[in-house]
Amino acid sequence: MNILVTAGNTRTMIDRVRCITNIFTGRTGANIAAEAASRGHRVTLLTSHPEAVGAAPGLSVRAYHTFEELAALMADEIVGGGFDAVIHSAAVSDYHSGGVYAAGGPFDGKTLPSLTNVSAGKVKSSHAEVWIRLTPAPKLVDKVRTEWGFHGVLVKFKLEVGVSEDELRRIAERSRVASNADLMSANTLDGAAEWALVGAGEYTKVPRANLAAEIIRRVEGSK
Repeated sequence: MNILVTAGNTRTMIDRVRCITNIFTGRTGANIAAEAASRGHRVTLLTSHPEAVGAAPGLSVRAYHTFEELAALMADEIVGGGFDAVIHSAAVSDYHSGGVYAAGGPFDGKTLPSLTNVSAGKVKSSHAEVWIRLTPAPKLVDKVRTEWGFHGVLVKFKLEVGVSEDELRRIAERSRVASNADLMSANTLDGAAEWALVGAGEYTKVPRANLAAEIIRRVEGSK
């Protein structure tokens, strides 16, 4: 099989030197890519942390940093790559930066202060208070079937905070269906180091140490 794996995290650029990102390092995606390569599959890994990936026969690595870079790589690879499966485990930014604004006074929680756009290559540090406008980013996983026309096996990942395992199962299935994915891996932030739910319709609780092998086994079984 020819498999595309996304891993790591994207940066939302505030200016040319500052960014917002998340805590995820791409280890899950790297493990999945390594597992797939060890089983003889041809794997392309898109990751923000290429230093965490060892060399392996059949494994090609392409690096990105920003949301825009990952989107461009995914579009290029999926449209022209001839993949049998896309495993989208990257923790992608939910928001774009819509500008940086200096507040005319402190925010008291009730009355909004006047705002002046101070966006620049490097926003000055002399402002008493700075507001960052965040606007929703498109869901890259939802472009896989629609905009990029992929018809193979699609694996989606979902992370939730402060929900029960039963709630997570319901959330995961709704999310899988919404993206027309064939398989979902879902976990909670508190349980992420220990387990994940894997499935479609019905979900199995998988120990974290077995997650990469379980994902690839199910992908293989889908073809």
